[in-house]
Amino acid sequence: MSACVPTRAVDPAGPDRARRSHSPPPSRPRRFRIAGADVSASIAVFLIALPLSLGIALATGAPLQAGLVAAAVGGIVVGRLGGCPLQVSGPAAGLTVVTADLIHRYGWRTTCAITVLAGLAQLGLGCLRVARNALAVSPAIVHGMLAGIGVTIAVAQLHIVLGGTPQSAVLDNLRALPAQLADLRPASVSVSALTLALLLLWPRLPGRAGRLLRKVPAALVAVAGATAAAALAGLRLPEVDLPSWSSHALAALPEGPVLGLVAAVLTTTLVCSVQSLLGAVAVDKLVAARPGPPVRVGRADLDRELLGQGAANITSGALGGLPVAGVAVRSTANVNAGAVSRNSTMLHGVLVVVATLLMVPVLELIPLASLAALVMAVGIQMVSLNHIRTVTRHREVLVYAATVLGVVTFGVLEGVALGIAVAVGVALHRLTRTRITHEEREGVHHVQVRGQLTFLAVPRLSRALHLVPHGADAVVELDGSFMDHAAFETLQDWQNTHTAHGGTVEITGRRPGTRIAEPDDSSGCRCRPWTPWRNHQCERPRPTPPQDGSGNTADAPSGHELARGISAFQRNTAPLVRGELARLAREGQRPSQLFLTCADSRLVTSMITSSGPGDLFVVRNVGNLVPLPGEESGDDSVAAAIEYAVDVLKVRSITVCGHSGCGAMQALLDSEPRGARTPLKRWLRHGLPSLERMADGDRPWARLAGREPADAVEQLSLTNVVQQLEHLRAHDSVARALREGELELHGMYFHVGEAQAYLLTEADGDRVFDRVREVGQPA
Repeated sequence: MSACVPTRAVDPAGPDRARRSHSPPPSRPRRFRIAGADVSASIAVFLIALPLSLGIALATGAPLQAGLVAAAVGGIVVGRLGGCPLQVSGPAAGLTVVTADLIHRYGWRTTCAITVLAGLAQLGLGCLRVARNALAVSPAIVHGMLAGIGVTIAVAQLHIVLGGTPQSAVLDNLRALPAQLADLRPASVSVSALTLALLLLWPRLPGRAGRLLRKVPAALVAVAGATAAAALAGLRLPEVDLPSWSSHALAALPEGPVLGLVAAVLTTTLVCSVQSLLGAVAVDKLVAARPGPPVRVGRADLDRELLGQGAANITSGALGGLPVAGVAVRSTANVNAGAVSRNSTMLHGVLVVVATLLMVPVLELIPLASLAALVMAVGIQMVSLNHIRTVTRHREVLVYAATVLGVVTFGVLEGVALGIAVAVGVALHRLTRTRITHEEREGVHHVQVRGQLTFLAVPRLSRALHLVPHGADAVVELDGSFMDHAAFETLQDWQNTHTAHGGTVEITGRRPGTRIAEPDDSSGCRCRPWTPWRNHQCERPRPTPPQDGSGNTADAPSGHELARGISAFQRNTAPLVRGELARLAREGQRPSQLFLTCADSRLVTSMITSSGPGDLFVVRNVGNLVPLPGEESGDDSVAAAIEYAVDVLKVRSITVCGHSGCGAMQALLDSEPRGARTPLKRWLRHGLPSLERMADGDRPWARLAGREPADAVEQLSLTNVVQQLEHLRAHDSVARALREGELELHGMYFHVGEAQAYLLTEADGDRVFDRVREVGQPA
């Protein structure tokens, strides 16, 4: 790994050399170069796109060639003009229901014209730069729309899998299903079952051979395997029919009612645009999370992406292709295959063109039942359990369910409109549903506000506040994220009046202009849990320590810091986390990470990882050491924690975190722990391999990106993180989880004085700790 890569060569003679030369230098033709990673990624995407494009065309009722046209146009046009370099576009399963309905209503040639008009609408939206506004749609509506489309696709393709013909509506397909089951075709069912079995089992092939075979896309293996089996068994089934390109139908002037055509254009524009824009955002996240050395890939320009999608839909519709949108399956495969530029997307489109021209005899051997099974599996996958869990956690199940039912029952545009209406209703309900209670406990009056405090809740708030007698002690607990001006003035006026009559008021929770757990305090203390603070060194005068008779300072109480801290937690933080802690108490701990770090008091793991209760399983010891198995010398605490975290808690990652100014590393450098008898020095013997590793001249040093280590202590701290990661791999539970692909190991270094975190990256034996920057911070 190199620390920096020059972007262009610099002429040592200076920039004016060309102007001073008497004869111009011989010009060399520019070579169009494609990175090897882009070539391999394009082949992987092409192998997935070919069967899926045919299957989606079959599901819509369009000519099968239309799917290939859309795949080629999506790859070449969007790949060249789009704003997300690694997103792959083409015929999308999310557009299947929309396109099938348009073909049924208006015919194929008018559907192509609608695709062209939708592309023009996308160009207009891109010129207006409104792409970001599309992301304002609730994710529950988007997930519900895709799930409803997935249900529609799966139910329709099930009829083809069973050997029949699907109806145009979901309810009609469900009503016809019993009769179809009674009259199923064994040949179609067997080919479909083989396709589904290969789709399911191929990604789960075990062992080293399985890892090599899994590089071939499951979709290609499933269709090819089913086709070969049908041919060998001599099954007579309907197969792919690709008519001559000379008879391929192109777009024509749209025919039909104006309002219906306008609705069709709006529906196609909406689905294409939202799916493509959300896909572009998802691809950015995939690229950022991709393991290995970082590759410079520009972030998605959503307005440009909308323009590229519009140009592709105009081209695809004019050439008789299906509508085009960003496709999640192909985009994910493109990123995971290591693509580094838009060349991979464009080359995949070129490969589709080549296959369309040269592989027609091979494609016409594919049974339609195999393609139907493939598309049915894609439809089922669109009903994501992960999305359902997400909307459940965010209390958006009603919006999700309404959108799904609307899409399945009425159609995509109607279902999305219904989802938006339900989402608005839920938001208004939450805004107006505020619970205000008053109770007296031990002479203190507690007024609790649960929900958003708006002008609609002011009468109830006023009644609750007037139940507090003059001169009494009162606590107002605000548990909500919003308070409007009317409610703020009501609360402020009452507070001023109540304190003027000799009462006390303590307000906790959220208020305008303040953060969580930042109450007004006459002492001036503003200790803010989970927000920036200075080690809780509150700005208050310290009492003068008492002195004994000789004038020396006597041992004095520490001011009960622990009791003060607990009191602040109970007053400020406990009301905010009580619900979450109650849930964790019921469900048990389910951390995703084991975080192994030093016992240094300056390392606050929850702060530097922005984590909360239940997120991290933390192990702290002097020097963040991981003793090798069998060398614990009677101390199994670290090994026990590792085994419990990996085998019982099923954590997905383990992080070893070192830090600057580590006293354990300084002790390793200053003294020789071997043969020592004190507990500390016996423990530090587990750090000797790190010391030996740093002294070994044949091993490259772990280093910081951008600068040299400040001193030997920092160098040893970096080396120690790398060494302890090797010790981790020697533990049986860790080694087993790594082999099965269920665990990741990470190295981290935290510079205390700079408040800067570094993450370890490894490539070609070089180990570099790269800075972790804020979002939007320049590199």
